[in-house]
Amino acid sequence: MAAPEYVPVRAGTVRHSYNSPPHREGSWLADRPGELGGLQPEGDRLGSPGPDQGFALKIASRFRGRLALSAGEHEADALAGAVAVALKRASLFGRAPVVHDLQAAFAVWGLLNADAPAELVAKRTEMFEEVHHPHHYEALRAVADAVPAEVLRRPIADIQAGAKSDWRAQLAF
Repeated sequence: MAAPEYVPVRAGTVRHSYNSPPHREGSWLADRPGELGGLQPEGDRLGSPGPDQGFALKIASRFRGRLALSAGEHEADALAGAVAVALKRASLFGRAPVVHDLQAAFAVWGLLNADAPAELVAKRTEMFEEVHHPHHYEALRAVADAVPAEVLRRPIADIQAGAKSDWRAQLAF
């Protein structure tokens, strides 16, 4: 610990500065007991890991009261499902979620479209039911997995246009 400034130092005293530790031979290896080996597992119902995913919840909260929901749909379920799709899109690009990820999710599922096709609304009502509850995780994963990665990799304008022209091509059930 450094001495306070008011402590006098004798003249001629050598002051020590930082020295880096000596060079170590060889490269660093993840060989400690707590290190995880291998790659991130991939497949259905395993999620989409990515950085700063909690930010999607903050972005989604800005859409409260703006969703076009039908009878039997709940805003909490719609937001949870859209967040899952948005996180999938953000992780495909290896970044944190942004507002365009949520807009893409809302567009694909017709959640901002008051004139969404009745068949899409019926399917959405069925798939989104109670997905905001943690014990319905598999149903939430099914919502995210129903949107193919090829669709989510497109620019937001293309996703929105595709959702309006042919919503079935945007989803894979």
